[in-house]
Amino acid sequence: MMEMIKERLRAELKASGLTTVEIAKKIGVSPEMVTQYTTTKKLPRLDTFARLCIELDLSADYILGIKNS
Repeated sequence: MMEMIKERLRAELKASGLTTVEIAKKIGVSPEMVTQYTTTKKLPRLDTFARLCIELDLSADYILGIKNS
């Protein structure tokens, strides 16, 4: 489950066309933390995940595997 979340998050971040630095500024974390969300076992805190979904217009249901599209 965690790998699917990371894969979907990685794909959506790439599709946003924004740099890691730009994304980090939008959601209030360091660029290194954004990278960790897609490469390590670290997932964003719930409030950070919510900001990420809002700022990048992502479906939390899709990222979390609740819905497939």
